[in-house]
Amino acid sequence: MLGFDGDSLSSELAGYLSRGLAGVVLYQRNFKSAVGLRELALEIRQAAGRPVLIGIDQEGGTRFALGEPFTAWPSAAELGRLGDVDSVEKVAHAIAMELRAVGCNLNFAPMLDLHVNSESPVTRDRSFGSDPLLVGRLGAAFDRGLRSGGVLSCAKHFPGHGDAAVDPHLDLPVFLGTMERLESAELVPFAAAVASGVPMVMTAHIQLPQIDSENPASLSRAMLDGVLRRRLRFDGVILADDLGMGAIAKRYGPGEASVRTLHAGTDMAMLCHDWRAVAPAIDAVRNARQDGGFGEEEWRASLERIEHACAQAEASGPRPSINILGCKEHRQLANGIRARLR
Repeated sequence: MLGFDGDSLSSELAGYLSRGLAGVVLYQRNFKSAVGLRELALEIRQAAGRPVLIGIDQEGGTRFALGEPFTAWPSAAELGRLGDVDSVEKVAHAIAMELRAVGCNLNFAPMLDLHVNSESPVTRDRSFGSDPLLVGRLGAAFDRGLRSGGVLSCAKHFPGHGDAAVDPHLDLPVFLGTMERLESAELVPFAAAVASGVPMVMTAHIQLPQIDSENPASLSRAMLDGVLRRRLRFDGVILADDLGMGAIAKRYGPGEASVRTLHAGTDMAMLCHDWRAVAPAIDAVRNARQDGGFGEEEWRASLERIEHACAQAEASGPRPSINILGCKEHRQLANGIRARLR
């Protein structure tokens, strides 16, 4: 999945879409209004000519949320303090309806990282909390709500980096815990999401030296195939977080990172903020494929998972009117939750 600059498609990106690019990641830099976002989503679909993923971050709160005219939703931390599964599911359903109204079909949420380190720059306000069981229940509810509203969910960031104090956008966080610690804490919400039927899981760029001393989780066969696929029995799409983040880009070129993450068991990888990295990444994967660097059975299984996700994302029927953005019902839901927290 690719991110890009500007509020319209370049001929190069349109070409990638026409030749099979699975999806596009959208940011606030890509549109000036809700109408502009809806028109851009339509342009992406027309360029692809087939079901395609159009993903965006709409977690609620302030850091990874859409501004007016979208509803200002409570943050995950606020929802965690409330601890009401039904309210979380209703919020996620409403979020999905607003996203569908502007043409988006994939939300990079829920975030299932535990907030166990007060210094964590990742989980502050974005995590449902520190209790694995609570985060699992609320994360599963958020997943159900999004999908009942016609938008694919994406649980992130596997296996969780709430216990680290380094922002992976800048450098590589390190988690010193054992597999036993992961199973008793960080993996619990992801197991709940898998049991809920979450269709996509995004990986974390974090080093776990007790489990794989050489590779970050997003490039680790032990973590992706061994833990996520085999131990948790996840059969949906594995999505690597942006390979342009400092955690990866400071250690690997875009081509090497792309090949390594696919070897590890990733189905799709994201490159979101440096268009210069796109061609080298695609060329490296193409060359590795031509040289027999990927097993045929695993390659075809990944393609089938991606195609299934794209078809799911576009199978939700007519889109709501754009007038649903910030509608009275949604504002009442959001404000009612905040009133209960006072």
